[in-house]
Formats: sequence, structure tokens, C-alpha cells
Amino acid sequence: MKEGFSDFKRAAIIASLQNCKLFSGLNKDELEKIAAITVVKSYNKGDYIFSEGDESHGFYVVQKGSINVHRVNKLGREQVIHIFRNGESFAEASMSMEGGYPADARAEEPSQLLLIQKSGFKELLRTQSELTMRMFIAMSLHLQNLVEQLEEILLQKVESRLANWLLKRCPTISKPVTIEIEVPKRVLAAELGTVSETLSRTFAKFKNLGLINVKGKRIEVLDPRGLDNLIHSEYDRD
Repeated sequence: MKEGFSDFKRAAIIASLQNCKLFSGLNKDELEKIAAITVVKSYNKGDYIFSEGDESHGFYVVQKGSINVHRVNKLGREQVIHIFRNGESFAEASMSMEGGYPADARAEEPSQLLLIQKSGFKELLRTQSELTMRMFIAMSLHLQNLVEQLEEILLQKVESRLANWLLKRCPTISKPVTIEIEVPKRVLAAELGTVSETLSRTFAKFKNLGLINVKGKRIEVLDPRGLDNLIHSEYDRD
């Protein structure tokens, strides 16, 4: 029974790794090698996975839940870098850093993560050139995401940031879409570079304009095209 459970657990790890963009395209043997150096970690809501400066033990893949990676500025304000969700990886940069993790990571809901252990993964990289290339690609994508977030915060008003955030979660702008907000309002506000009160006012404004309807954590995007027009109208004014 124990051996059967171990096989099931290993298969679940491999499936989660395969679902991660960082490892997509790798064959079964390669995934099994990574699974062999992977540890499953569970966290309750509010638990810290690591804090800035902590020694790096590896990087993570979200198996379920959501992880808030952030930094705290000199004024004590939390600035969200990104909310990582199912299938996303984070903290890869710490693999090549001597100073430990460069930010804080906290579970925003009960979460289960895969920890790919640093020592074992570095050994794999010495013999797997494909993995080395994927690490560079993943870190480049994360950097691109950070640059895009910075541009949004610097160049757009809160209305456009929120509209853009909603549209990224709409598969089409031609019909209404329902979105489930998985994180607290304060976290979403920080991710958009604002505060909860301003975010609430913006939601109310969108509702009054007939763009959305809010029911708890569920947002009905009634007019995705209207949100898209709102964003472009700001660019046109600029």
C-alpha cells in the first residue's frame, strides 16, 4: 500500500511539473529526474514560504492555491510583485544568488507547493542543457512581467490598470465573462499599485458605467469591449 501511495504521489508531482511552463515539453525521464529532487510543501493562509534574505533552498511551483510575492519599502508599504497561481513557478532567480531570496512570499489561501531543491537541481543543470535554457527563458518572462507592471503603474491611471487586469482574464471581448477574485481586495489593490479604498471606488465607477457587476468575490464583466475602449481612450488623451 505504501509503495502504491508513493507511486501515486510521484505521478501527481510529475503531472504538476508538466503543467508548469518552465518544464513543458520535457520528456517523462527528465520530469522523473526533477520529481526525484522535489518536496511537497503545504501552507495555511497567511503562512510565509520565505522572507527576503532567507537562505535559498530552491524554487517553487504552485500546485494549488495562490502565493503573494512582494517586497516592503522603507515606509513599510507592501508592494506586490506578482500573485503566483496554479502551474506558475517562482523564486528561480534565487538559484544563482548568494544573498538568499530577494523578496517575501506568503500564502494568500491554503496552498500546496512543489519545492525543487537547489542542490539537486543545480546538479541536473550540469548535465541537462535543455533545463538551463528553460531557466533563462523563465527568468526573462518574469522580468518582462515586472517591466509591464512598472509601465502600467507609471503610465496609467487606476481605472486603466484595473480594466487591463480584468481584460487579461477575459478569453474574449465580444461577450460577458465571469471572473473569480482569488485574493483579498487589499492584495489586488497592492498588485495594481493603489489602496483598497481607491480600488473600491473604481469598482463602483465601473459598475455605474455598466461595465461590470460585483457579487462578493465574483465579478461579471458585462462589457469587455467597453473596458478595452476605456484603456485606449486614456492612451489617445496622452
